[in-house]
Amino acid sequence: MASESGKLWGGRFVGTVDPIMEKFNSSIAYDRHLWEADVQGSKAYSRGLEKAGLLTKAEMDQILHGLDKVAEEWAQGTFKLNPNDEDIHTANERRLKELIGETAGKLHTGRSRNDQVVTDLRLWMRQNCSTLSALLCELIRTMVDRAEAERDVLFPGYTHLQRAQPIRWSHWILSHAVALTRDSERLLEVQKRINVLPLGSGAIAGNPLGVDRELLRAELDFGAITLNSMDATSERDFVAEFLFWASLCMTHLSRMAEDLILYGTKEFSFVQLSDAYSTGSSLMPQKKNPDSLELIRSKAGRVFGRCAGLLMTLKGLPSTYNKDLQEDKEAVFEVSDTMSAVLQVATGVISTLQIHRENMGRALSPDMLATDLAYYLVRKGMPFRQAHEASGKAVFMAETKGVALNQLSLQELQTISPLFSGDVSHVWDYGHSVEQYQALGGTARSSVDWQIGQLRALLRAQQAESPPHPSPK
Repeated sequence: MASESGKLWGGRFVGTVDPIMEKFNSSIAYDRHLWEADVQGSKAYSRGLEKAGLLTKAEMDQILHGLDKVAEEWAQGTFKLNPNDEDIHTANERRLKELIGETAGKLHTGRSRNDQVVTDLRLWMRQNCSTLSALLCELIRTMVDRAEAERDVLFPGYTHLQRAQPIRWSHWILSHAVALTRDSERLLEVQKRINVLPLGSGAIAGNPLGVDRELLRAELDFGAITLNSMDATSERDFVAEFLFWASLCMTHLSRMAEDLILYGTKEFSFVQLSDAYSTGSSLMPQKKNPDSLELIRSKAGRVFGRCAGLLMTLKGLPSTYNKDLQEDKEAVFEVSDTMSAVLQVATGVISTLQIHRENMGRALSPDMLATDLAYYLVRKGMPFRQAHEASGKAVFMAETKGVALNQLSLQELQTISPLFSGDVSHVWDYGHSVEQYQALGGTARSSVDWQIGQLRALLRAQQAESPPHPSPK
């Protein structure tokens, strides 16, 4: 148990710790988030000790009852921290001793804070990933619902931020939803690698007292057991993967936010944010600012920084546990909170967004059908390279004459190619244009419907693949 200094490690040391070092070393300000996971892991470990003959049944029951009281105090907000509580493990064990006496000292038998903290973090992250997965799926579902409801709205598609071709508004929504489904799949994969039990690894060499790690695995509902005790206590791949997942997901959300910021300007006037997700100017009364989207865009940078920071921390560490690894938790907690907020705000933005379909329609222009003009000639038998050149000549002719591309007469078009005939008028129909792209993945109505079906099926499959973990025993 703790020495007279209150430290779990204090027996070797004399004198007091410099108060600045005390604060510098402490992690209780943020790892208190792990209180429930720490209690959960300790209860499982007490059962492992009882099976190994290191606790009597009465002692185990006493510890379990005491841990329930500790958890109750945390849940009710009555747990009182002590100045010597340098981390959540010290705090909980200190309080357990106050509640049940010296029997509490047996709980740490064969266990190190090295395997304890990484177990706690995995338990916390496993549950948190389930929460984030549900929020992400809700965002994707909201986007798919909107795409289905507004699939007949057409507007310009852009490349290089220049008008490119007519597409369905739904096609744009689904382009971002598809990116987010990759993030959803990736999160499930990360969660599988989080769900591996390190408890029973000790500080470095393993557990010498016959503790059954398979029992611990079953008690805590982990999917597997770590293979090597040295690796188990120092490995933070699962943290790095989580932070990278968040970075990539934020990349996709930031890009979607940037599109919507542009589409919401007076210059575009395609969409309008709900007042619930906008703010005003302290000086200019007419302003309605897309702060929700701008903050999503900016939060991406914070998440990227946390990911890069952890990798820099990990890259030069010698084998097994080093105190540098204490830096992992603040990154995880901050990024988790950020992702939770961003996903909920993004869902609110998408569900309340107002679109101006008339403005979208007015932004379509005949020059966006130049590719369709080339395809017209291809269907007449002209090789595409020649058709592309012919269409380019038609664009140049229209620009030279100062007219829209569809205002060129049939006679003028025939000076470019004799393959042009009266049916070229069908090219200038925007609805006809988008319906050409019926290959799977395209912007035709049938393809958009197929995409919607595929995404709904993916959401169902992912929901079935990610069952909620049971409450702590």
